[in-house]
Amino acid sequence: MMQVSTLSSSPAQTGGASQKAALEKAAQQFEAIFLRQMIGAMRSASLAEGITDSAASEQFRDMADARTADALAGKGSMGIAQLLIQQFGARVHDTPSPTAPDGPTPAEGA
Repeated sequence: MMQVSTLSSSPAQTGGASQKAALEKAAQQFEAIFLRQMIGAMRSASLAEGITDSAASEQFRDMADARTADALAGKGSMGIAQLLIQQFGARVHDTPSPTAPDGPTPAEGA
C-alpha cells in the first residue's frame, strides 16, 4: 500500500523547488490512489466466481492491482497528476536561480 506523506515544515522554511517537488509527488500519489479505486471498482463488477477465487488469490490480485496503479501513475499514463500540477502549480513559486539575469528571458520576448 502506498504511503501518503505529509509535509512538516512551513512554506517559509522550504524553497519553491522543494514545494514544487512536493506538489508533483502528491499529484502522482493522488493519481495512483484514483487508479487503485478505479481498478478495484472494475474488479468488483465481476459477474461470476472463477475456479481459482480464494482469499489468497484475491489478496495477490489486490497487490498486483496496486502495483499496476502505481506503475501507471509513475508513467503519467492517465495525465491526472499533470492536470493537478497545472491546477495548483500557480500557487507554488519556484525560487529564482542566483545566476539568473534580472531582465526578461529571450522566451518572454524582451
